[in-house]
Amino acid sequence: MNTAFLLMAQYNAAAIIPIELVCRDYFSHLTPVEFARKAGAGQIDIPITRIENGNRKAARGIHLQDLANWIDARREAAQKECDQLQGRR
Repeated sequence: MNTAFLLMAQYNAAAIIPIELVCRDYFSHLTPVEFARKAGAGQIDIPITRIENGNRKAARGIHLQDLANWIDARREAAQKECDQLQGRR
C-alpha cells in the first residue's frame, strides 16, 4: 500500500497540506501553533513548508511526501516494537 497515494486521495491531490488539516487529522491533541512549535524544535520530525520565503505570515503546510514518510516511519517503529513484544526477529 502506498501512503502517498492514500494521502493524495484524502487531500484531493494537494502537494502542500495546510497545518490546520494535518493537525485535525493526525495531531488532534495539538493546536496548529503547538504543532509548528514542536516541529520547529525538532520534537516532531516533519519539515514545515512556508509558501513564501521570508514572510512570517505566509501560509504554512506539510508537503504530502513528508507526511507520508512520517506516517511510514511511525508504522515501521510500531511494527518493530510489536515484533519485539511477540518475540519475533
